[in-house]
Amino acid sequence: MALKISKGRLRKPLRVVMYGVEGIGKTTLASQFPKPIFLDTEGSTVHIDVDRVPNPNDESDPVLRTWLDLIGAMHALIRDRQGYETVVIDSADWAERLATVHLLASDKEKKKTSIEDFGFGKGYVMLAEIVGKCLALCDEMVRAGLNVVWVAHSKVVRVSPPEQTDGFDRYEMKLHKQVAPLFKEWADAVFFLTYRTVIVEGDDGRNKGRGGKERIIHAERSAAWDAKNRFGLGETIPMTMAALAPMFAAAGPSVPAKPAAAATGDRKGWLERVNEATTVEQLSQISDDADLAESNGELSPSQRSRLDSQINIRHQQLEPQEVSDGVA
Repeated sequence: MALKISKGRLRKPLRVVMYGVEGIGKTTLASQFPKPIFLDTEGSTVHIDVDRVPNPNDESDPVLRTWLDLIGAMHALIRDRQGYETVVIDSADWAERLATVHLLASDKEKKKTSIEDFGFGKGYVMLAEIVGKCLALCDEMVRAGLNVVWVAHSKVVRVSPPEQTDGFDRYEMKLHKQVAPLFKEWADAVFFLTYRTVIVEGDDGRNKGRGGKERIIHAERSAAWDAKNRFGLGETIPMTMAALAPMFAAAGPSVPAKPAAAATGDRKGWLERVNEATTVEQLSQISDDADLAESNGELSPSQRSRLDSQINIRHQQLEPQEVSDGVA
């Protein structure tokens, strides 16, 4: 069977990590993403007018206080995103704390009170595995048509690169050294939010910082901070949604806003999606969603088999048209 080849840039929801200094406005900026729903792990949204998933044990509490509460909210949004387009998890470092507590609670012998008690480095490896599974769940939210934005605090660390004799300070996410790389690798964009500061020489000959009021986003890495983006954004841009516009132009939800039909075993809902698909890419997304639905028990093997047959029929109808249009 010949390989199916797709060409060109694919549009999909965004995977973003934003971290920065205290009080810079990370949560406020995240609230300006398209139709956001917040998963608040630290109470950062209390004074912001946003939609959030409350504590399942106390709806008056805006904070998800356990790791299972956080994971449960993610699963619920995968099944039905309820018209939202962005999920904001605020914050990554407080979520890491929840994961640590969850890890300690999993100790059947109830002898461990600290992650260090698992043995030299072992607890942090286990923590990274838990967080890695959470990021895989975030990818499922992306496949369900949701932008995923993680907010994190920053810290200053001393680094000593092997090619240099002297170390220097730099900003990094306030996460353990086993966990932070997972977020940096997972994200399509890592933004460092801070204030613009100009170094000037004072009358006494000593360097001094001036400014510190203009909020900016560093979107490319430097020796002083971690950052990256895959959307052609400038090295340093204003901390505004207008400055992030190219990112949204290059991405977008890849699933129609019909989560309820796709999240059930209702075969008619799935077939409607297949019949309404206008590109091979959309069929591929439906197949990915069906994988998730089958693994969650929402589609039986026989329903999945019939769905695959319909997908193949629709694929044969669409592919010749895409070839003639120069799409495939």
